[in-house]
Amino acid sequence: MLIGLTGLIGSGKSTAAQIFKTMGAAIVDADRIGKDVINANPPLIKKLQKTFGDQIVRKDGRLNRRRLAAAAFVDESSRAKLNKLVHPYLLRELWRQVREKSKRYDVVVIDAALLLEWGLETKCDLTIAIHAPRALRLKRLARRGLKRDDALARERRQLPLAEFRRRCDIVILNHRSVAELRRALLRALDSH
Repeated sequence: MLIGLTGLIGSGKSTAAQIFKTMGAAIVDADRIGKDVINANPPLIKKLQKTFGDQIVRKDGRLNRRRLAAAAFVDESSRAKLNKLVHPYLLRELWRQVREKSKRYDVVVIDAALLLEWGLETKCDLTIAIHAPRALRLKRLARRGLKRDDALARERRQLPLAEFRRRCDIVILNHRSVAELRRALLRALDSH
């Protein structure tokens, strides 16, 4: 079974992925893949440098992620340029990992904030969106060191909750304990 797991920033998507992992599922983490494919691909770093400037590359040739984010998330146009460069590499590696893990695991979970933007919900057997009230999401993000303005800016770049409700099989409200989230995930699996 292939499960797509998505949700707004701070909703608890990563916590849900870890719960699935404790239940024996393999996790394909799109954020981790995004970081890894850039670091493992000097030609991609060069393309990013050409597009966003020399300041995004450290003296040792590695990417300065903070400076890339500052350059790439200025507006929708720059974000689209970043996505156009990085997403083909990311998606190729994501599907390679899905194929690899599907050979060894009965359940594979794609943990991806951009699952719907990539249209991957159509490839999954079950798509779950994790949701939490904005105040709680902002509180969680503050604990992770993300400033309120940055958190709200990232949220604005995501799809609205209505789109998650429309395109996902299940939307789970994650506003209580981890144990309650686990029970909700188990109910979701039982219903499909």
